[in-house]
Amino acid sequence: MASSITLEKIVKRYGSLPIIHGIDLQIEPGEFTVFVGPSGCGKSTLLRMIAGLEEITGGTLRIDGEQVNEVAASKRGIAMVFQSYALYPHMTVYKNLAFGLETAGYKKPAIEERVKKAANILQIGPLLQRKPKALSGGQRQRVAIGRAIVREPKIFLFDEPLSNLDAELRVQMRVEIAKLHQQLGSTMIYVTHDQVEAMTMADKIVVLRDGRVMQAGKPLDLYNNPANQFVAGFIGSPKMNFLAARISPEDPSRRTLEIAGSRIALAKPVEANDDEPLTFGVRPEHLNPRTQAASLGDASVQLVEHLGGSTVVYANTPDRQPVTMLLEGQRQIRIGDAIPFGFELAQTHLFGADGRRI
Repeated sequence: MASSITLEKIVKRYGSLPIIHGIDLQIEPGEFTVFVGPSGCGKSTLLRMIAGLEEITGGTLRIDGEQVNEVAASKRGIAMVFQSYALYPHMTVYKNLAFGLETAGYKKPAIEERVKKAANILQIGPLLQRKPKALSGGQRQRVAIGRAIVREPKIFLFDEPLSNLDAELRVQMRVEIAKLHQQLGSTMIYVTHDQVEAMTMADKIVVLRDGRVMQAGKPLDLYNNPANQFVAGFIGSPKMNFLAARISPEDPSRRTLEIAGSRIALAKPVEANDDEPLTFGVRPEHLNPRTQAASLGDASVQLVEHLGGSTVVYANTPDRQPVTMLLEGQRQIRIGDAIPFGFELAQTHLFGADGRRI
């Protein structure tokens, strides 16, 4: 049965150095939650506090409504899969899966049943008599996940489990873990720095920065309505274009923006100080040479990536700000070309000097 997790004002300090700054978060039963953010943002520390591997300095952690701050890791009903597979090299796959259950005092029939069930879920039945050195990286990761499954935990925690795999295998394992979540229905928390993993796997994404939650919500909510410039730049690939902007001093209605040497008319006044430096955001996939609803003139092409199904164009605006366009299909665009680029205003964002979305 899946469990809920509640974080109330969770704080982590090492001595006088604060690492996690009073995080509030609710994870519902059966939810697949992904903690994402740059290196050093505190996502793995937060995961380890939930697991009971790091002491909580302040605040309250609840599992199914019960406070577990002082409950030992082994008593929390949690299983964790680490970045390192950490398999016993001298044991077969079967023994690696069974060892934790044997240590916990389970009877042989119960162990066999759980190991067989996990092997069937992960499709590693033919590998049970092999040792880790005879397995590929993806197979080893499946065994590591299998060790968590046999414990039948209420909560699964994954700490960057795919970072040691090559790109093709990462995609395959993403699909496998998503299927695993659908099969088991367990509550899962997954830590990664890869926002593509977050977007493709999560029911809820929690974007962290410097030990604080920047935004939490459904993947497409964060993509379409980022709360601030950090989230806007972190979610989405290629990343959002950011261009310097300001309110036109010649328009007392405050409905005209000056961007890249052009003036863009808005539907309503900008809620910012007249002299505040603003940042205009538009995603590469929302820039189009054929869309002239709003235009910033011609961009000078610096580099073109032909990917077959799409074309990525790196260019400079008329005032030499870098801009990236992601165009569908195959385009005959060359370095040095000047191409018009426009957008629909409804697909753009404006950020204040403090990074908040206006």
